This record gives sequence, structure tokens and C-alpha cells, in this order.
Amino acid sequence: MSASETAATEIVATTSQTDPVEALRDALSAILDGLIAAGCGPHHLLSMTWEAGEPAAFHLSRHAVELAYREVFAGFRPPIRLLPGSAPGLTIRAHHAAPAPPPDLRVDGYTLRELGRQYSPRLQADMKALFRQWSRDGEAFRALHRGTDLAYGPARFETLDLYIPQGVPRPPVWVFVHGGYWQASDKVQHAQFAQGMLDAGFAVAMPNYGLSPQVALEQSTAQIVAVLNFLVGEAEALGIDASRLHLSGHSAGGHLAAMALVDSDAPPIASALLLSGLYDLKPLGHLPLGRLLGLDDTARAERLSPLRLPRPARTRLALAVGDAESDAFKAQSVALASAWLASSPLICPGHHFSLLDGLNGGPLLDLALRTAAA
Repeated sequence: MSASETAATEIVATTSQTDPVEALRDALSAILDGLIAAGCGPHHLLSMTWEAGEPAAFHLSRHAVELAYREVFAGFRPPIRLLPGSAPGLTIRAHHAAPAPPPDLRVDGYTLRELGRQYSPRLQADMKALFRQWSRDGEAFRALHRGTDLAYGPARFETLDLYIPQGVPRPPVWVFVHGGYWQASDKVQHAQFAQGMLDAGFAVAMPNYGLSPQVALEQSTAQIVAVLNFLVGEAEALGIDASRLHLSGHSAGGHLAAMALVDSDAPPIASALLLSGLYDLKPLGHLPLGRLLGLDDTARAERLSPLRLPRPARTRLALAVGDAESDAFKAQSVALASAWLASSPLICPGHHFSLLDGLNGGPLLDLALRTAAA
């Protein structure tokens, strides 16, 4: 792999990797490195040209290809031309705009540059390695467990995996909503985090939902509510006890879970465990990510902020956050716990992503089980 600037606004990355998903991960990661070296980010991208020996294998209509793209650039997607290449592998040519100095503005005491770092948990991990590991672990878990892939609605992403514990008649249901800043990741990459609750006798449902910016956050919230109502409506057929319904979510999934808790169309939810979520979206409106998602509309950001909504009255609530998280992410959980009269967030070992390992054993799993059983 090589990545170099061939002109002031062009970055070129080439890989001979034969697997399309791995090739795309490698090439896009090199493009991102080039953008960072130029003082830019994904929002500076103007266009891309992908040249591949087998172009169809890299078509963005392929689910695995789209997910690999989103792993690196989330919802930022400039016009992309896919062309036949003269050699195997993949070459990407990316053009970007020049960076501009951020406005002299402070939000919650942070400069815009500092704010961007506070709300960039990807800085805490090697994301390419992390997503590769999560993909391998999720596929391995699914190969060993009898999960049912179900459609809870007609749209492309309206599916869920349901894992049933062996020997437990009509088990309670624990629903886990994955993160990815509303724009990336997949239920398959989180399947392995079902092990702890499954071993404890819970059926575990892991839904997908429409990814932004193609799908608005309001619609993603409605999809999580649809998941809950689907499980209630199909409980007898699925052999589950949806009167004991528990909800959890991580990062952006924590936000969607929190929004579902206060949605008038949602069924009764016995307990909720919110993991390092985003509960006040107003600060994001000052960042490129927030502008992409339309959160620079202050009124909309407030409507989509659980912190500004009434506390769910009939749901037991617990929160957790990693000890290596940014101050802003920790503050989000502390603020919601205070506003919704919950106990202070559990501080778990690890960063924003390794926090999830605790669902399979240790204080975080203990908290999940206590909250569900209380």
C-alpha cells in the first residue's frame, strides 16, 4: 500500500489486496491518512475515482462494500466514479478542498478544534483493526449460535438477529442497538457482545437500522420503536416473553435507545442500559459531522436530545461509560443520569469501544443483569 499526494488537492492510494472489502479498507484508510496529513478531514472530500481490476466487486450497492466505506468515512460521501483498472487490486484517487481555519468560537468551554476531538472517539483506537476484529468475532459468534435473521419492516436495513438461550422457555428479551455515529457499523459486527446476556438466560435481539445521512435520525428512532413493537407482536411465534423487554444501546445506539424510551408509540420497556451515549446533540451542530446530519438546526437538535425530554416514568435505568473516554462523552452520561434521576454512570475500564467487552463478563454485565432483574 502506498499513499501520496500527487497534486495539491489529490491523494492516491493503491493496494494489491485481492479481497474487495479488505482492499477498500486499506485504500480508504490511506486516503484518510493523507487527508489528516494535509490538515483536512472527510468533509473536505470533493470527489473520488476508484479503479479496479474487477469493478463490480467494489460497487457500493454491495452491503459489505458500503459498510467498509462507512467504517472509514462514515456518511461523508463525495461523488465516486468506479472504473475498470489495468491491474488487479484497487487504486483510489481522491480530490479534496483546502482546509480553512475554524471560526474563533467556544462551545461548552472548548474551541471548535478541541470540541471535534472531544466528540471523536475514533481517536481512541485503531479503527481499521477494530472493525476487522469485530467482523471476525461477530461472524464466529453467528456461526456457533442459532440466530434467526428476521425482517421487522420492509426497508433494506430493517432486519434483526434474534438469539434464543437453550433450555429457557419463553425467555425475557434484551435488545441491543449498535453504535457508529448513526452512519456506520452493523448488527453482525456486534453479535459477539450478546454472549453474556444469552448465557444469563435472555433472548438477545440485535437490530440494524437505516444509516444517516441517507436516513434521518427521526426515522432511525422510529425503526428502533418498530423493532420493539415487532418483538411484542410476534412474541408467541418467536417463543419469547416480551412482557419482560429490556433495551440497551451503545454510543449513537445509546441515543436511539434513549429516544425510544420516551416515544409514545413504544411498548412498555422494563429496563434500559445506556452505554456511552449522546444525549445532548446541540454541541454536534457546530461540527462537520453534525452539519452533515442536520444538527446545525438548533430546534431539531433539541427535539432529538433525550436530555431535553421528559424522564421515562416506568423504566429502570442505568448508564455506563469508559474510564478512558473523553470528558465530553463522560459529561453526556452524567447529565442524563442527573436529568432522568438515575444512579451515577458506572465507570468501566477501557475506552469508547473496548467498553463493550464488559458485556460478556465483569461489572458491566453485572450492572446489566441487576438492572434487568430489579
